[in-house]
Amino acid sequence: MSEAKSAAITIPGETGAGTAYTLLAACGFAAVSTLSTIATKQGVSLYDVLMWRYLIGAVVMVTFITTQNYPRMRWAEALRFIVLGGGGQALLVGMALSSLKYIGVATLAFLFYTYPAWVTLVQTIRGAEPLTLRRVAALALSFGGIVVIVGVPGAGGAPGAAQFPTTGIALALGAAIIYGMYIPLMQWMQKSHPVAVTSAYGKIGSALCFLLLALQDQTLSANLSSTAWIAIIALTLFSTVMPSVFFLMGLMRLGAVRTAIISTVEPFLTAVLGAIVLSQAITANMLLGGAMIVSAVVVLQFRRQRVA
Repeated sequence: MSEAKSAAITIPGETGAGTAYTLLAACGFAAVSTLSTIATKQGVSLYDVLMWRYLIGAVVMVTFITTQNYPRMRWAEALRFIVLGGGGQALLVGMALSSLKYIGVATLAFLFYTYPAWVTLVQTIRGAEPLTLRRVAALALSFGGIVVIVGVPGAGGAPGAAQFPTTGIALALGAAIIYGMYIPLMQWMQKSHPVAVTSAYGKIGSALCFLLLALQDQTLSANLSSTAWIAIIALTLFSTVMPSVFFLMGLMRLGAVRTAIISTVEPFLTAVLGAIVLSQAITANMLLGGAMIVSAVVVLQFRRQRVA
């Protein structure tokens, strides 16, 4: 129990910095669906996009840590980040994307963004972070904002599919539950390791997983259009490499619960980016939902000071 508690200690005086890092990560992750859409519209399979995304990301991160002379990590620790960090991320991304064969994007968002509640549950059970009224209020605001933005599921099924198909719901909700355990796990594994090093090993693990999937699907190809390559490189640099580092930096300063709640700003940022790049409409629901999520972030910034 003492180990779980020590893992959840945030860096004093850096709550604002942690929030800023998490919001920067959310900005990068918010562009994933837009950039992936641009690439897949060029005839590139989704597994190919994801494989190149993480492979190039791994090369960039490994090159960076090599030139910066970071201390070498023990092989057992490195393998843990490759298998659990990279493999875990590939698993939850694969499950979430696979659910789109059975349910609509709105239903996926509704179910997947329950993950802050699962993070809170995991941390409460572990005794790592307390369940306070302020956090419950922030959870309610953030999830309410998601509901306002994406709507209540039921009318978003894939063409020809029945509403609330069991397989799609299981995949989407399973991805949320896995992410709810993945975030605390990454916080626990991170310890005092340099963020850039652990992020590099995670990219290697994800790249290997999606390489195997692309080979199995027989879609692996490097003969892509220039537009597809530009989208994939942008996806790698601005929506994979940088946000993954920022996310871990925020996680180690805020703890798992705060980081998860603040990250729910992603759907709003995705909608805004879609409106700018893909000419999608900005609705009143988007603005209202975004305001609710921002309110949740603000609520988390208020902290009662204790006098020793």
